[in-house]
Amino acid sequence: MDELKIVNARIVCEDGVFAGGILVKAGRIAAIGDIADAGAAETIDAGGKYVFPGMIDSHVHLNDPGFTWREDFPHGSAAAAAGGVTTIIDMPLQNEPALTNAEIFAAKEKAVAGRSHVDYAFWGGLVPANLGDLEGLDQAGVVAFKAFIAPVSPDYSSTDLGTVRRAMAVLKRFDGLGGFHCEDYYIIKSGEAEAAERAGKNATWRDFLDSRPPSAEIISTRAIIELAREMGVRVHICHVSHPDVAEIIRAARREGVRVTGETCGHYLTFCDEDVIRDGEMLKCAPPLRSAAAREKLWEYVLDGTLGSLASDHSPCRADEKDEKTHGVLGAWGGISGIQSLMQAVFSEGVVKRGCPPSILARASAATARAFGLDHAKGAIRPGLDADLVILDPDREWEITADSLKYLNRNSAFVGLKGKGLPALTLVRGKVVARDGDAIGDLEHGRLVKKRLCRKDRDFYKLGIRRFERPICETPVNGHFPL
Repeated sequence: MDELKIVNARIVCEDGVFAGGILVKAGRIAAIGDIADAGAAETIDAGGKYVFPGMIDSHVHLNDPGFTWREDFPHGSAAAAAGGVTTIIDMPLQNEPALTNAEIFAAKEKAVAGRSHVDYAFWGGLVPANLGDLEGLDQAGVVAFKAFIAPVSPDYSSTDLGTVRRAMAVLKRFDGLGGFHCEDYYIIKSGEAEAAERAGKNATWRDFLDSRPPSAEIISTRAIIELAREMGVRVHICHVSHPDVAEIIRAARREGVRVTGETCGHYLTFCDEDVIRDGEMLKCAPPLRSAAAREKLWEYVLDGTLGSLASDHSPCRADEKDEKTHGVLGAWGGISGIQSLMQAVFSEGVVKRGCPPSILARASAATARAFGLDHAKGAIRPGLDADLVILDPDREWEITADSLKYLNRNSAFVGLKGKGLPALTLVRGKVVARDGDAIGDLEHGRLVKKRLCRKDRDFYKLGIRRFERPICETPVNGHFPL
């Protein structure tokens, strides 16, 4: 007897939506389409709702082990499950110690085991002192390596471009993926010093925004891409905030540079005026940009340039965000968003802007390919893990602090209203969240490691097109009908 079937579904794939069902056996997708005659121990009636591949959040800071007063895997993974994220890729910083060698990888793997509702993978660190440890980290199982070309928190180290070039020579040996926070260190430090000198403790949110201009992101991104072009390595540009940065990535991909891009739910939802009005909760790096930049950024999501949609979930205690205590420049910079990612992108993109729902399926697939997880994750396809999200496109919502599953329930997304909400989340065929609440035990989530990359497999030019055959030209009642 087969384990589970989902019937009466609108299945969302990279290229469109179709009616059918999904058959699950031993935690994997066994068949899709017409499964009316298939037997199963359990049947879930999707009731005509969308069924998406579970989201892969490529940029998460769960602070575990180490800084667990901000977040930990039990709370962060519960929030992920409730929000339709079925795989977390956790960052190496805001860990104690930072994940910079194979021994630390083993310790983190042990510390996290049995403490997650959803599956997870690890980024490794890329800092000036660990170039000799990169290959060992790859063998241990990290899916990518994170470097900052910008100022960073005291538990980590910024990396200069000369060191990046040396690191790329190492990554090239095993086709490793380098991920970069692209903001120029010296532009930012100069901007912060200027704001402090001019305004001191009276610095405003406009001073903060001006200290991290788009030019800092543009210059740094160009430098990383040129090094990737020279060295022939894979690079991933994290949390792209501005369309001019996305255009650089698009042009490089068309020229064959092995670069992928990522943006975040907050860059697609909020703008700089929200920071000026609401302050500390919307502080992040890179900062939020103009409303016009936000609207144009959506074009690069639609055409696949920004293939990964992430939260950059960066939680903290409320006192760490307090601008009265720390000042505008010293308040914690980061937004908690893993639980809100899928619903915000669906509401802002599909409902408000008329994007096809396939943008979310496409993001899952692109992220899985970029991080070497597409042997198990990222699509609704026979043989892959049954990581699935049933989303109700007609469900209206307002995000409240009480609805969030984080350890610290503060977020820029509190107060946001929209339409379209995950109703059921499955990881490897097991229900892990229902109607906004994580259910089941913490033993289910497991570590996922990348498959070996094939160097001759070029997916960097894939997806550089607008969706060419949506189900219809305009959404009806907030969704694309069959």
